[in-house]
Amino acid sequence: MIPKNELLFVALGGSGEIGMNVNLYGCQGKWLIVDMGVTFADPAYPGVDLILPDLQFIEEQRENLVGIVLTHGHEDHIGALPYLADELDVPLYATKFTAGLIRGKLEEEGIADRVPLHVIEPGRPIDLAPFSVRFVPLAHSIPEASGLAIETPFGTVFHTGDWKLDDSDAVMGRPSTPADLTAIGDAGVLALVCDSTNVFNADPSGSEASVRDGLVAAIGKARGRVVVTTFASNAARLQTLAEVAKQTRRKLCVTGRSLDRIVTVARATGYFRKFPDPISPEAAMGLPGRDVLIVATGGQGEPRAALARIAEGTHTVKLSAGDTVIFSSKQIPGNELAIGRIQNRLAADGVEMVTERQEHVHVSGHPGRPELAQMYGWIRPQILVPVHGEMRHMMEQARFGVASGIPQAIVQNDGEIVRLAPGAPEKLGHAQVGRLMLDGDVILPADGATMNERRRLASFGQMSVAVAIDRVGRLVGTPQFKFQGVPVEEDRDAFRDEAVDAAADAVRSHRGGRDDLLEKLRLAVRRVATRWTGKKPVVDVLLIEA
Repeated sequence: MIPKNELLFVALGGSGEIGMNVNLYGCQGKWLIVDMGVTFADPAYPGVDLILPDLQFIEEQRENLVGIVLTHGHEDHIGALPYLADELDVPLYATKFTAGLIRGKLEEEGIADRVPLHVIEPGRPIDLAPFSVRFVPLAHSIPEASGLAIETPFGTVFHTGDWKLDDSDAVMGRPSTPADLTAIGDAGVLALVCDSTNVFNADPSGSEASVRDGLVAAIGKARGRVVVTTFASNAARLQTLAEVAKQTRRKLCVTGRSLDRIVTVARATGYFRKFPDPISPEAAMGLPGRDVLIVATGGQGEPRAALARIAEGTHTVKLSAGDTVIFSSKQIPGNELAIGRIQNRLAADGVEMVTERQEHVHVSGHPGRPELAQMYGWIRPQILVPVHGEMRHMMEQARFGVASGIPQAIVQNDGEIVRLAPGAPEKLGHAQVGRLMLDGDVILPADGATMNERRRLASFGQMSVAVAIDRVGRLVGTPQFKFQGVPVEEDRDAFRDEAVDAAADAVRSHRGGRDDLLEKLRLAVRRVATRWTGKKPVVDVLLIEA
């Protein structure tokens, strides 16, 4: 039974792992969702690109759901909307830039007419009783990132979303001033639900304006063609790169569907007013290398992104010895191997590479410890609830927050139901959480039968045997045998012959029923594979009764 006379907080994703942010607030029997993101699949999910949050907990209570509020337009905060929002049947609320990105996703899925999407103005409260939500502009690497001042009968929660401190001219939009944030704290804040991603950084995250100079320096040293890869949704970095291209006298080329979408939405919503018209990859390849700056997706090693195809030689953009690739982003934990594979391919072709370790070509969009301390001083919450990041990040922020003077902190895993008020914060129970996978056009449990079968096939290979018998169970003809993914490189014909003989012997010696024969055939063929390879492949048996 979910209490109705308390203020509750539940993270269905994004607490204890990177990405897939989904947060719930419960009050007086009603629920509010903040963000609905995805995370990218890793090698543990072969054939899958996107992992989605399992929303069964809130789906079972959707008659009490008042809306979905989106803090900003990064995939780990809005990416699940086109796949899950329609089932929840509630309106979405976002600023105009974020709404532009969301609308494009809904249109691609053909559900834009079924999911209400409201564009809101920062600073104007929206009434989602018993919640009143006000968008508070904060700096990040994408336009119109917002914290949320969520007023409830039990007090105000300040939910930061992703943020940093940066008041340079490179910021797209005007973030709230210290005075603005101090005023929120002066009015009283029950809980600060705060980004933990960069808590181990002892320095401020740094200004986007400083990256401009670093990129100019790095690109100025390059002798040939330059490719810069960054997060597609880092609109501020795109604007910076446009300015760098102009300063270094290079034509700008943008390649990657998600980059094109960001450019389109930014222009449509009043940003990128001085952004040049990018040239096509074909035009870029027709110019001398020193005259071209190419921005490409794929800096996290995504196999289908532009950079991976460039490295493999299957993209229109071709690189050769003396060209340069600049990684203007930070490695997300877990992507090291995928990024390394691409870098090794590029290195083999003589391409030079620059990362943030060699040059100042990236700053984080998340707050370091000095920025966290400043936010604590402005907001002055009674309770700190760390979110966003792995468990080590959230635990460290809890320690740092208490050491900085916040009276209480509580750290939760995904699914833990936390009472924020009345009384001291406390964990009351656990909501069902989990992962779904987008496999082609189908949404399935991430650890269900399909993925378990696929992992077995990937680990052990597959064999199939077809056997025909007559009415009295005697073998007709010769068993047919095929295999794939079984580690037999040499003597494949001998392996096949032995498996065929084993299947034939199983039929000749069998005295039981049909089901028993199917199992006997499966085991006989698999034993051959085990003798040859030490592995136990998946075996499919087709029994034909002639």
